Amino acid sequence: MQPIIDILQKNGKIYKKLDEIKPKELGIRNKIRIFRALDMNGYFTAVFAVSQKSRLLMKDVRKFEEIYIKLVHYCDHEFKYRLLLIDAPICSKAEKAFKSAGWKIL
Repeated sequence: MQPIIDILQKNGKIYKKLDEIKPKELGIRNKIRIFRALDMNGYFTAVFAVSQKSRLLMKDVRKFEEIYIKLVHYCDHEFKYRLLLIDAPICSKAEKAFKSAGWKIL
């Protein structure tokens, strides 16, 4: 968890509470780390950390949106912000789709 905190702090994101939600709790089988973060202003942020070798494509945008909907139902509240931490290349169409859906990519 410490590398994720370091990445967030390097990008100016400071949270007073950061809880990890296991994918099994949401009923998904993807290799993804999901965090629910509470910032200093009291707003919740959904943080998805993805580590993969292959390129992120348009099908992944739909997959992450479905996971986000499951997360909202699991936590019983909406998130003000959505962050995607990736270390893989991303398709230009997928990047535009993420940004139009309200995701911030780090």
